[in-house]
Amino acid sequence: MIEGGPWNNYVWALENPYPDKTIRAVRFEPASGAMIVSGLAAGDATSMPLRWQARRKAVLGLPEGVEFDSSMDEFGQFGQIQLDLGQVISAVPRLIYPDDEWSATRHNLQPLRSPNEMFVEYSAHPDAVFHLAGGVRIPAADLDRSSSKNGWSLCSIGTRRKRIIIKVIDELTGRITPAKLHVHGPYGDYLAPLDHHRIPNPRWYEGLDGADLVHGDHVCAYIPGETTIEVPLGAIHIEVTKGFEFEPVRQTFEVNSLTDVVTIELGRRLNWRERGWVTADTHVHFLSPATAMLEGAAEGINVINLLASQWGEMMTNVGDFDGKSTYGSKEAGGDGEHLVRVGTENRQRILGHISLLGYKGNIITPLCAGGPNESAIGDPVDILVTEWAERCREQGGLVVLPHFPDPRLESAATYVLRKADAVEMCSLSDFYAGIDPYTLSDWYRYLNNGYFVAAVGGTDKMSAEFAVGTVRTYARIPPDQEFSYETWMDAVRSSRTFVTYGPLMELSVEGQGVGSRLDLAASGGTVNVSWEVASVTVPMTEVQLIVNGMVRESRKIRKDKDSGCWPISIDRSSWIALLVRAKYPDKPQMIAAHSSPVAVNVSGSELFSATDALTILEQIEGAMAYVDTIGTRAETERYKAMRMVLESAHRRLHNRMHELGLDHGHITRHHHH
Repeated sequence: MIEGGPWNNYVWALENPYPDKTIRAVRFEPASGAMIVSGLAAGDATSMPLRWQARRKAVLGLPEGVEFDSSMDEFGQFGQIQLDLGQVISAVPRLIYPDDEWSATRHNLQPLRSPNEMFVEYSAHPDAVFHLAGGVRIPAADLDRSSSKNGWSLCSIGTRRKRIIIKVIDELTGRITPAKLHVHGPYGDYLAPLDHHRIPNPRWYEGLDGADLVHGDHVCAYIPGETTIEVPLGAIHIEVTKGFEFEPVRQTFEVNSLTDVVTIELGRRLNWRERGWVTADTHVHFLSPATAMLEGAAEGINVINLLASQWGEMMTNVGDFDGKSTYGSKEAGGDGEHLVRVGTENRQRILGHISLLGYKGNIITPLCAGGPNESAIGDPVDILVTEWAERCREQGGLVVLPHFPDPRLESAATYVLRKADAVEMCSLSDFYAGIDPYTLSDWYRYLNNGYFVAAVGGTDKMSAEFAVGTVRTYARIPPDQEFSYETWMDAVRSSRTFVTYGPLMELSVEGQGVGSRLDLAASGGTVNVSWEVASVTVPMTEVQLIVNGMVRESRKIRKDKDSGCWPISIDRSSWIALLVRAKYPDKPQMIAAHSSPVAVNVSGSELFSATDALTILEQIEGAMAYVDTIGTRAETERYKAMRMVLESAHRRLHNRMHELGLDHGHITRHHHH
């Protein structure tokens, strides 16, 4: 036994020094100490049996009607394909890309899975034999000329390879630029850079610092602009993307023995940055700050908000939080264009989640409360989401209601007490879901009652299946201010934002941009609404003008840029926003972009919707009922303090409703005195 570990066996191959003689016996004589021989075997390998060849690839053809079983036994062996002097590393469906028209197809397009072919990686001795289901045996040496037995076939896809450098260049500056890279060979096999995973791990909280993206069967690597990769001689197919302002590139290259460098030029077709707009992902987990910086730069994201949190008994990213550092800022030695700031997402299963961004000082604890799945079993409900928000505000931070409105219970109280700065439209790992109409309808409910907060976009990235910035925030920095994390927070607080899955926009009412407040006389009037939209990633289909939650004007779009102006009659206090719909040819139409509102105040008229106000009030009552009944009870004084916060929100809205003449029923706990 080895101290602290299991039994180890050491294997060695002894070559017969007299190959023309038959070995009849083997005698071991230890020079010193004791020796244990665990086993002995004889064979007639043509070369050193313990030295396998370098990793190879092959295509496995399945018999008609046979499906491949990808499960493995306890020894890591597939049931339908094994090697006797080697190891099958992986067996996955062969992917079929539209290589014949590669440059004409769109980025992030999912390949098809071959119904009867598997892509196999293996390492083996030259004498190895593949053992397939049904007793079929195919020598590895026969793969170069393709072998077929009983409907099974195996064919090597070649071993001649070349290491090359791939450079991604910004067409305008001529400098290398971070980007997202995909490369595959002639058989659809993903070719990873040498410092990336060949087979990335897409599972939750695993494989994140490899800077890889697993978008279904389409795998990509985030690179700093230059990378070394080993590719087969012949045709390779490359895709390079960088956010929503650079045109995606798909090119095919012929690699030969003289190829050393392949250079890809990315052209910036839209430049909202020149107009003062900066991009952000408000919701990222588990990455290190350095990896977040790389992925953000490669996706064209200026601000990555990396959120520490708690998951039962596990804490994540808390060691990265110091309450002061903005990675990538000029003060920290960066270029000031790509920033990472560590905040926290404080969470309760029922009352809700809250993202606390950019606050200074000590970390706001507890990170989670109320028991599983967010905090540990037995943790009481001893703090409110609204109280977390207030502490963040006191420490100079920005308060975001993440993946709004789910979970939604206490967000109504946070809203009514005006402790939130933004609501988050969330993509998770779905590239094509678009902005959820349910999210919009709930946000509209608050806007209709005059509770104005910005719209922001965040991914809630928790694995390599999520791409930072799939949905993102665009926030406008005024011309007289320099971009920094602080001026970005100010832009969000002022609602100078829009959220997008690709289309970019500008909206102004009487020359005033999103987040503005306009005043009209009691008689109202007509306001001119100007807009502009553009997209180089997803084709736009329609632009809609939203007034008080309803579509007031719309226009079909059949090109990558459009603009217009609508005169809008306003007779009562209102809010105005822009919505853009878009559609990939192979996907359903989605709500691809939405602006924060412009508020128009008509003197003597207050933004108020009775039906929406009543729903908000009932939601606050639901939070109170949870704290009173099934929520694990905190100690008495803490419970009373929380109850008072919720009562305060309820009373504030309730009194406003009666001031505006809305009479309504009451639950038992909230009757009139």
